[in-house]
Amino acid sequence: MLVPVDFHIHSCLSPCADDDMTPANIAGMAYLAGMKAFAITDHNSALNLPAAKAAADKLGLALLPGMEVTTREETHCLVYFESVENALAFGEVLYESLGASMNLPRLFGNQYVADENDTIVKVIPKLLIQASSFSIDKLSSAAHEYGGLLVPAHINRGSNGMLSSLGMVPQSPRFTALEVSRGLPCPDTDSFGYRRIHSSDAHRLEQIIEPAFHIDLPGDEVSARAIYCSMAGWLRMNNEK
Repeated sequence: MLVPVDFHIHSCLSPCADDDMTPANIAGMAYLAGMKAFAITDHNSALNLPAAKAAADKLGLALLPGMEVTTREETHCLVYFESVENALAFGEVLYESLGASMNLPRLFGNQYVADENDTIVKVIPKLLIQASSFSIDKLSSAAHEYGGLLVPAHINRGSNGMLSSLGMVPQSPRFTALEVSRGLPCPDTDSFGYRRIHSSDAHRLEQIIEPAFHIDLPGDEVSARAIYCSMAGWLRMNNEK
């Protein structure tokens, strides 16, 4: 069964996202866009995932828990988890790995944690868009302890894409897939042996539009677990190549 999904959306926890990117607003826009599932992938934090899951549940949507990690090499990697609890646990480890820079909202934007009613309940002080101390290799092994699946983000876009920051897709570690930004030139990533996924990387509500990717799920179950297990299967196949 082909399921429309957006793998990369930022909430109001990411300082680069609009303040109206609240969990309930995102879920509502995803529903209107015709998605059956979506991922919240804030920078270096998972704290808005509980509210996002509650909002998704109300609309009959599946939330794939995730986050967008900035590695020591300044490469952005999406990491996906089977459960919100696993994502939150890894998020605590990740937050401790960030540098000492504090957020300056007037320069970078607000970092809001919201509840399921979109009420702001907390403001995160440490700057979430700074690099963590994890190299890509260390991120792979650390996230694996929590069941994390790594997907390098927008590899062909900007200074934080893997092709720009590293100049290549490394042979190791093996990734689950590669996120490729549509409309921009990209080398023949098929040669890397990975699936490509496409996402909105939405930072504003109007960027949550018709899904650019459909995942093929066995059976009729549309859930975070079904999506996660399907992606884990991609990783197993990658490791066999």
